[in-house]
Amino acid sequence: SSAAQKLYIAQPSLSQFVKRIETKIGAELFDRSASPITLTDAGEIYLETERQLHQLAKARQQQIDDLGTLTRGRVVIGSSNDRSSYFLTQVLPIVRQRWPNIEIRLEEGTTAELEEAAQSGKTDFSLVLHPLTKSGLDSVEIFREEILLALDSCHPLCQNLPPAAAGSRWPEPDWSRLTEEPFIIIRPGQKMRQSFFDLCQQVHIAPPIILETQSMPTALRLTAVGVGATLTTDLLAHTMRFPGPAPRYFTLTRWLPHRRALLTWRSGRYLSKAARAVIQVMQETGARI
Repeated sequence: SSAAQKLYIAQPSLSQFVKRIETKIGAELFDRSASPITLTDAGEIYLETERQLHQLAKARQQQIDDLGTLTRGRVVIGSSNDRSSYFLTQVLPIVRQRWPNIEIRLEEGTTAELEEAAQSGKTDFSLVLHPLTKSGLDSVEIFREEILLALDSCHPLCQNLPPAAAGSRWPEPDWSRLTEEPFIIIRPGQKMRQSFFDLCQQVHIAPPIILETQSMPTALRLTAVGVGATLTTDLLAHTMRFPGPAPRYFTLTRWLPHRRALLTWRSGRYLSKAARAVIQVMQETGARI
């Protein structure tokens, strides 16, 4: 019934359609004795084959479209909400200006979800972080971002700031004054969360965690109004605007490496002319960061 509603057809019509497929292949697709209903072995084979056929049909149409001189088509990009806000907002206006016939669709999620989407073909490519955790993926680096510590501008550590550290535009923090500092951290599923715990282990602190959020911009806005410290990236720090005083930032390069942002897609996947055009703009934009 739920599937029929999503397909905007009557439930009996969908049941008859499934029954016709089962009659044609000579096997049941669903184990109706299970609760909730599950696919049989034959159903698993049928579904995976249909997915492959769908991907082949999509690649065929993309190649036919690419025979023309006009760059057109739909490109599905996987991205986290954060990177959409501070990176794709720079990319997509350029794409629209150069190729108004390219339709963009975003699939947002965590890095793990975005890798899965690229591997399954749900996205043409996904913007993720190095290192990749799944096999069967090709990738290209787009940009690198530095991880920073952010504190509110009224924090005692932000008064009489020391000079910038060597090779950075920001000073290093004095960890002896941050042992009891409350932190806002990212929820499970994002790599910035692990960066926080890696940092704590290296500098030998165990600060209280006052709040967890899925959004780095939200964490940064809360830091700006004095709720707690957080980790962020230099790219987000450059692009965020605040109604009041902005946070102050400290470099963490001595303890945490730069994050490498990659575009990844399923190995062997045909990238349409439209997809390659979008990748080109993303590379150009990343090179300017």
